[in-house]
Amino acid sequence: MPNVKLTDLVLRDAHQSLFATRMVTADMLPIAEKLDKVGYWALEAWGGATFDSCIRFLNEDPWERLKKLKAALPNTKIMMLLRGQNLLGYRHYADDVVAAFVETAAKDGIDVFRIFDAVNDPRNFKAATDAAKKTGKHIQAAISYAVTPFHTIGKYVELAKEYAGIGADSICIKDMSGLLKPYETYELVKAIKKEVSLPVEIHSHATTGMSVATLAKAAEAGADILDTVISSLAMGTSHSPTETMVEIFRGTEYDTGLDINLLLEIAAYFRDVRKHYKQFESSFLGADTRILVSQVPGGMLSNLESQLKEQGASDKIDAVLKEIAVVQKDCGYPPLVTPTSQIVGTQAVFNVLFGRYARLSEEFEGLAAGKYGACPAPKNPEVVKKALEALKIEKEITHRPADDIPNEYGKLEEEAKKILGTPAVTVEDVLTYAMFPKVAPDFFKKRAQGPVKFAGEEAAKAAPPPAKAPAPAGGPEKYVVNVNGTDYNVVVQSAGSGAFSPAAAVSQAAQAPAAAPAGGGGGTVIPAPVAGTIIRYAAAEGEQVSSGTTILIIESMKMELEIKSTAAGKVHFLVPAGTQVTSQQPVAEIG
Repeated sequence: MPNVKLTDLVLRDAHQSLFATRMVTADMLPIAEKLDKVGYWALEAWGGATFDSCIRFLNEDPWERLKKLKAALPNTKIMMLLRGQNLLGYRHYADDVVAAFVETAAKDGIDVFRIFDAVNDPRNFKAATDAAKKTGKHIQAAISYAVTPFHTIGKYVELAKEYAGIGADSICIKDMSGLLKPYETYELVKAIKKEVSLPVEIHSHATTGMSVATLAKAAEAGADILDTVISSLAMGTSHSPTETMVEIFRGTEYDTGLDINLLLEIAAYFRDVRKHYKQFESSFLGADTRILVSQVPGGMLSNLESQLKEQGASDKIDAVLKEIAVVQKDCGYPPLVTPTSQIVGTQAVFNVLFGRYARLSEEFEGLAAGKYGACPAPKNPEVVKKALEALKIEKEITHRPADDIPNEYGKLEEEAKKILGTPAVTVEDVLTYAMFPKVAPDFFKKRAQGPVKFAGEEAAKAAPPPAKAPAPAGGPEKYVVNVNGTDYNVVVQSAGSGAFSPAAAVSQAAQAPAAAPAGGGGGTVIPAPVAGTIIRYAAAEGEQVSSGTTILIIESMKMELEIKSTAAGKVHFLVPAGTQVTSQQPVAEIG
């Protein structure tokens, strides 16, 4: 039997799982030379939530990160995690956008495309797999692992055979939540290897405490490649330590042949780097056996904590974990991996905050209606009915969802040109806009400022500037300043007041929390049900609306939520589009 190979996830999934994907490229490049000498099968360094985090939080161009890493790792394959027809966003894209993305990623440095679909629908692999074939790069088809009545070894073997048939070069069992048990893993790998003559890679998080034993049994069963993380960023919601697995296998037929001393040097480097991101650390650092029931992926745990903190509901984490199991069942047991983990998790938060299915995110409606593909099991018909009514469609979608999406790259390119104000745009910028059209415009404006820093006192300097609200010509300038997690409205008089001083604004903000105008018309005030960003109005200022009419859309927890009027009358908006609002802040008045 050949020796076991290792893929290290330190540059992507480790920090996604442990500190909300905040690691900057500047903390990766100094250690790249040593990483390149290890002899890994691959280094996972791109995809997943890194793209989103780069432009949303780090002010980094993710394409530039990829190019720099490729130059710094000439001897090691770079792997990316690609969400099939979803690419790196939260919706399905047209086939021409998928093709452009894969081609560009290959050109800029990706050697291995780990492609998965959240609901394991093989139809959602086709566009990405076809595009990857044309690049000549390695295609790894990943099976999203879940433990439900509808996920059996036989089903997984069937999927592996289907993926091999569409052109995969290897198969990955992607265990996002640490649910793979050692002996069941042994049986699963044996069964797949018996039917499929492709290398098998095992990806299992350490969240439930089983991963080291699981990887050991996977190797015994014939797994060819194992996913690990350098020890200083391992365990907790991350993965099994690379050095631990190297030593477990040393001197056996599974010996990796990797140099433990070099690995220890790398571990020491990342031990120091981790200190830069303490503010983002997940509190789930040990084994959390609640996940055996909730099946929440490692990376999702830290995000859920952050989301609940933003909503002022940190104490609701246990209730949300229990509710996730309910929502997952009602949606037909989709495996919980991005984007379904985000969709199901956010809906569970909404259920806990507002009552079960009292409010649906736009993405949850799409999942329930079949817009993300066929889920493994029948769904709760009442939930499907509610989603169909909200979307104004008659029946659940049963064909390949992307068949309904006409080519859109040209349209996105023209929109990107307008946003950037240039006659030509790079393919990379078009694709960045395509992935996150609400976040990209702001990123393009700030990109020249360079990435944020999270080392010591530099973290304070890296804080984003105060958000400036529109002001009438010659009138006072208004800012929203965030102090210790609370937003404050600050008004700066322009006449004789001099330049805006962030320090003075923060001092002023610390004395008086923000309060949106009450309206003064004696009408019905509509509060924001959650903290988030008002991304657009759904009605015109002064428009006559009925009770139940959607008046604006809030983006919260990366999902879109419709805010409806609770009375009939003329709508008057109290905050402009683009404003970040807190939970229960008045956003409109009906009178």
